[in-house]
Amino acid sequence: MRVGGRNSGRAATATRAEVIYTGAEHGRLIGPVAPHLAIPAPAEQVAEEVALLPGEQTPARRLRFAIVNACTLASLALGMFAILLAMHDEVRLAAAFLVACVVFDGLDGALARKLGVSSPFGAQMDSLADMCSFGLAAPVVVYASLAHTVPTPAAAVACMLVAACAAIRLARFNVSPKDGKFFSGVPTTLVAAVLALTVLIDLPLPGVVILGGVALLAFAMVSSFPYAKLARLVKLPAWFWLLPVVGALVDARLTFVMLVAAYLVSGPIMWVRAKRV
Repeated sequence: MRVGGRNSGRAATATRAEVIYTGAEHGRLIGPVAPHLAIPAPAEQVAEEVALLPGEQTPARRLRFAIVNACTLASLALGMFAILLAMHDEVRLAAAFLVACVVFDGLDGALARKLGVSSPFGAQMDSLADMCSFGLAAPVVVYASLAHTVPTPAAAVACMLVAACAAIRLARFNVSPKDGKFFSGVPTTLVAAVLALTVLIDLPLPGVVILGGVALLAFAMVSSFPYAKLARLVKLPAWFWLLPVVGALVDARLTFVMLVAAYLVSGPIMWVRAKRV
């Protein structure tokens, strides 16, 4: 015999549901709480603000930090001036501004280490400035210099290749472990310096040859070949540096081309030697 009707069964079920999901006695949950009914706990701790300059926050140290970042911003501003000058057909002056970008880019890193104000913020800011000055301004200046010597689409593709490879090179550098002796691929700063000097000294080469050199430099940036850093190069014997000095006195343009070619070839040579070892 069935005791109770349909309504009584529903009432019993509802009662059990109330006990399981909503029942609490003296601040203690009687059963498991449904996720959508759970009340989030109030936030007791606020995330701490990350300091742009790690370490001691003294006025003198902040001033040194500002000076270093002012050098980075100067490099960025000079890159913008180079683009504007290239747009007004002042190509050689734009190339001179790019050379100044390279100087300030090296200066901010040296000052940061010398003054003890190196920081993740400064590293990221330097990378963004490098992309603007060396990944964008440099190919724009080269494009302006090649405007009347090669087909426009070819010059555009080569310069876009430089911008894309510079972005890849900088992103890879930011996330890769640092090597004190070698770069992995040619750094963007050096590529920009080579491109700027090529325009500045007006190399007497056909536009197609220069275009091929631009593409080669772009691929060299994203290669995995090891290239020596400046600190390693300065330790070479004195006679080694005497050769380019004498060569510059004889023919500066030819010496420049030979130095660039020698540096580009050094990467594959060292890579092959490392593989054999």
